[in-house]
Amino acid sequence: MSAETPAVSGQFAHRRTQFAAWRGTRPFWAGLFVMLGGLPIAYFPYANLQIGHLTLAMQTAGGSSSLIIGVLLVVLGFTLWFQKHVRTFAGVAAILLALVSIPLSNLGGFLIGFLLSLVGGAMAVSWVPGPSAESEPAELQMTGAGDAPDAADPDTTILKPVVGEPNDLSGTSPANGANGRHSAG
Repeated sequence: MSAETPAVSGQFAHRRTQFAAWRGTRPFWAGLFVMLGGLPIAYFPYANLQIGHLTLAMQTAGGSSSLIIGVLLVVLGFTLWFQKHVRTFAGVAAILLALVSIPLSNLGGFLIGFLLSLVGGAMAVSWVPGPSAESEPAELQMTGAGDAPDAADPDTTILKPVVGEPNDLSGTSPANGANGRHSAG
C-alpha cells in the first residue's frame, strides 16, 4: 500500500475490538507478566555485558537451570493465554518457578524476572472468568405468597407426613421386604 491508498475504514477498529474481546476471556495480563518474567531469568546468565572495554560474562553453573526455568515460564505464559482452564495450575507453577529462580539463577534475573513471574502467577491464580450469557438464571415466576417460586413450598420449617408411603427408611420395616437384612448391592 502506498501513502495515497486509503486504509479500509473500520478494519483497525474491528481487529482491535476482536482482540479486546479475546483478551477479556482469558488471563491475558497474567500470561504476559509470566512470559516477561521468564525472559530475564533465561537471558542474564548468558549475557555478556560490555562496560567500556571490560566484558562482564556471567556464565555460572546455574546457567542450565536458568534456561530451563525461563523457558518453562514462557511456556506457562502461553498456556495461560491459550488454555485458560489450567490457570490455577499454571499460576501456582509460575509462583513456584519464580521462587526457585532466586537461588538458582542470579537472584531470579536480578529480581526483575522473579517479581514479574510472581505477580503474573498471583494474577493467574486469582483470575475468574466473567459470567457468560448462557449461565444467567431464568426468571422464576413467583406466587402471591412470599418469595417462593410456584414449584416450591413456602413453608419448609414444618415437616409434613407423606401419605401412602412407608416412612421407615432404616431398612428394618417388614413393609419394605428387607426384614432386618441389609443388602450391600
